[in-house]
Amino acid sequence: MSVYSMTGYASVQHSPLPADGESPTPSAPTARLGLEIRSVNSRFLDLSFRLPEDLRQLEPGLRELITRHIKRGKVEVRASQDAGDGATLQAPNHQALQKIAALQDKIQDWLPSARALSVADVLRMSAGSSGSSAPNEADWMQLASQAVQALLEARGREGARLTEMLLGHIEQLRSLADLAVPLVPQLVEQQRLRFLERWKDAMALADGSHLPETAQDRALTEATSFAIRIDVAEELTRLRSHLDELSRLLTKGGDVGKRLDFLIQELHREANTLGSKSAVLEMTRISVDMKVLIEQMREQVQNIE
Repeated sequence: MSVYSMTGYASVQHSPLPADGESPTPSAPTARLGLEIRSVNSRFLDLSFRLPEDLRQLEPGLRELITRHIKRGKVEVRASQDAGDGATLQAPNHQALQKIAALQDKIQDWLPSARALSVADVLRMSAGSSGSSAPNEADWMQLASQAVQALLEARGREGARLTEMLLGHIEQLRSLADLAVPLVPQLVEQQRLRFLERWKDAMALADGSHLPETAQDRALTEATSFAIRIDVAEELTRLRSHLDELSRLLTKGGDVGKRLDFLIQELHREANTLGSKSAVLEMTRISVDMKVLIEQMREQVQNIE
């Protein structure tokens, strides 16, 4: 299963044949349909439709189709139709105008406050009698299926690029963790020797009020306490565990964006702890490099569905 980005764009056009299956003629041009879908990242699925008034009835079908294939993202759908490049404006015939006028008079008898029809209203109402081929809902849903499929392919390609980048960052974080592992034992040993040297210096200046064994035990206790404070073995173990889980989710694919985002937060917490426990400059640099990589991963994970 692939990893999908929430960022994508698709635009499709289609000119359906007339109902009888024959090619359109210049006197009866076929409407050209256009559908555009764009999506960006969002915590949940957020659908918005920009449809002409005469296409509002398509919204429930489009919503059902999109929610069947897309789980997260801010998705915007735009639809348009025109009569085609060869279309010419057809004058309504006399019979159609009479029928429209009669309908208007009848409606205004019952609803005196109803407004009179405009020229645009008359042209739209008479379009069906002028020989033009109006697209039906099946044409639109076929076009919508093509657009959603194109959007999924675009989101899949972007998801593959994000996966490749994230896996590369995971390997860099593993390398940084490997660099941090030998630093702690070396630092602990250096600090233990330093405490012992301080103890010897103190004994040389002591007035004999304390036993040497007592002072040495205290120095070793301080060294042990220091070792505990700077021990990051547990943090490195958890960090490696999070990296393993990230790799597994990216390989598995599917709707993993929220889980990835949670793991990125945990990685950032472990990197911060490494920095707070740092007692040498090299460990601090490793912590900073880790946080830079994790922040880059966070920005990209927020785009994954």
